[in-house]
Amino acid sequence: GTLSGNPISMSAGRAAVAEIFRRGPDLFQGLETLGAKLQEGLLRALNESGVNGCVQRVGSMLTLFFHPGPVTNMRVAGTVDTRKFARFFHAMLHQGVYLPPSQFECWFISTAHTEIEIQRTVDAARMALQAVASN
Repeated sequence: GTLSGNPISMSAGRAAVAEIFRRGPDLFQGLETLGAKLQEGLLRALNESGVNGCVQRVGSMLTLFFHPGPVTNMRVAGTVDTRKFARFFHAMLHQGVYLPPSQFECWFISTAHTEIEIQRTVDAARMALQAVASN
């Protein structure tokens, strides 16, 4: 790849792999736990707001779709409400939570995130979804 011969990127990659081995399975269990908490919080916020949506997650990657059920293929993806996502994105940004700007990009939780950031994201989403519901 582009950076495969770059000594800085190689050093960073090596350090990341060493950290993964150092922390062992607890690292991934922690990410799984945070991912589940974020998913549950977002689902509660959707339910409270009355906005149609679903949260699809694998481990520490997730996406909130403004669609009543799971998005399983391109045909279904073409039916999601991207205008609602745009309103949600800007409402989250206004609260200091930066998400990928496209409905079709997933969110990532990293080892730098804690339950504090997860709760802050859920709280911001609750407010953002109220704004989406009122439009």
